[in-house]
Amino acid sequence: VLIMDDNFKKNITSFFRSPAVEFIFDLAKLVILAIIVVWPIHKFIMQPFIVLQSSMEPSFFERDYLIIDELSYRFVTPERGEVIVFVSPQENGDKLIKRVIGLPNEKISINNGEIIIFNKINPQGARLEESAYLSSGLTTKGEVSLQLKDDEYFVMGDNRSVSLDSRTFGSIKKKSIIGRALFRLYPFNRVVKFSPQIYSNL
Repeated sequence: VLIMDDNFKKNITSFFRSPAVEFIFDLAKLVILAIIVVWPIHKFIMQPFIVLQSSMEPSFFERDYLIIDELSYRFVTPERGEVIVFVSPQENGDKLIKRVIGLPNEKISINNGEIIIFNKINPQGARLEESAYLSSGLTTKGEVSLQLKDDEYFVMGDNRSVSLDSRTFGSIKKKSIIGRALFRLYPFNRVVKFSPQIYSNL
């Protein structure tokens, strides 16, 4: 049987009550709390994203700091005009940022710089009006005729002349979408919450 000496007890007690040890314990509790609270938010609700390419100019520039909403698409589907972050269908698996142009079960046609959307509302096709976010005079290069399936989306960058997008790698799957751009937090003079893009004829 071990009997603890009173002086030893006092030394142990004073050690654990010392400011340095209390600080370490407080810091450990803060780290654990951060893991419990922050990790699920980062994993399932929202996460930061830094733009590292020019394919979305003039809407987004390199080094723009965005907050990506990962939660909404668990309950609703992406809408045309929303800017999304997704895993590239190419082998490199990079995270890309593009704008949703075509929705599931639509047919997308690109010809002579015009994008035509064929769907139930417009079986004869309707021209996609993009002047709200494309630079003046910019044309969409490429010849495309693609029928999308149930879970497929057609995406393109706003900077059409340099963007690697669905014109090259085809449609993307719903499961590859990480989330939609919700806020721009930096640069500070361009902080904004993004609103849905309205297409009156689609």
